[in-house]
Amino acid sequence: MKHLEKKAADMTVKELASYIDYSVLKPEFTEEEIIALTKDGAELGCATICINPGYMELCAPYVEGTDTMLCPVCDFPFGTSSTASKVQQIEQVAKYDTVKEVDIVANFGEIRSGNWDKVLEDIKACVKAAHRYGREIKVIFETDALNEEQIRRMCQVCMEAGADFVKTSTGFLTGHEAHGATPEVIAIMQEECGDKCKVKGSGCIRTRGHFLQLIDMGIDRMGVGYRSVPVVLGLDKAAPSADSY
Repeated sequence: MKHLEKKAADMTVKELASYIDYSVLKPEFTEEEIIALTKDGAELGCATICINPGYMELCAPYVEGTDTMLCPVCDFPFGTSSTASKVQQIEQVAKYDTVKEVDIVANFGEIRSGNWDKVLEDIKACVKAAHRYGREIKVIFETDALNEEQIRRMCQVCMEAGADFVKTSTGFLTGHEAHGATPEVIAIMQEECGDKCKVKGSGCIRTRGHFLQLIDMGIDRMGVGYRSVPVVLGLDKAAPSADSY
């Protein structure tokens, strides 16, 4: 949890952008769209650009020499691959010098099944792979599919596994209402993690008020969709249409 010296409303655009993982994850994006959005996130000074692992070579040149780095998201969006497959994905992307962090999706079906030992071992292996390359790792566990008890337990599991961040959502969950990074869920995660693990909110962060509120709560990072980035930064007053992440 961040301990702030000033309110979010008093921060500069660059300070606010440093909270953002700019989401460039839609599977239908063309290469031209991915490049344009990566450039935009880097020009704004976002912390990272979240991309699918297959686009590392495409995106890397556009963050080099900037304050922005890449954050490939592995086993996205379902988290149902084998542990060996997840580890291999992490190892393929973590070797790049342009990578700041790696995001990984936990198997939230196993979480809902109460198979905590399996979940723990899976995340431990992913953490070990990321840390081997000096990269921090964020664990997404799809909070909209879980109840409060499961969310709290997953925070504990992630800390036991040595994860650097816990994270709410993929933005691609089906069959459940989408609430994403609500202040209530973020507060639960912060209460469980304290200063032992960072918290990233993602999903449904589409208004400036919501964005600033989470910063004032001490959130460490937020995943924001490309349509919503200018809105939360106060660069575009138009209300965005729903967009993933």
